[in-house]
Amino acid sequence: MEQIGLALHIAKSGRLIIQCKSKKVNGKNVFDERGNKIAKVSEIIGPVKSPYVSAIPLNDKVKRVIGKKVYIK
Repeated sequence: MEQIGLALHIAKSGRLIIQCKSKKVNGKNVFDERGNKIAKVSEIIGPVKSPYVSAIPLNDKVKRVIGKKVYIK
């Protein structure tokens, strides 16, 4: 698995916001450190040098990754 960044918070829309290090994440699934699928990337937002990712949560476990590193495969 490749680390993509840090899960920051859940937006009012219900999407997971991730501070992203990688630019190769569009449309990919997001996993926690245990390898559990938690979200799917829907769009990349913000400045090009330090982008953010908006991801659609796939289950209720997404709240426990806030403040932790997240990954893609």
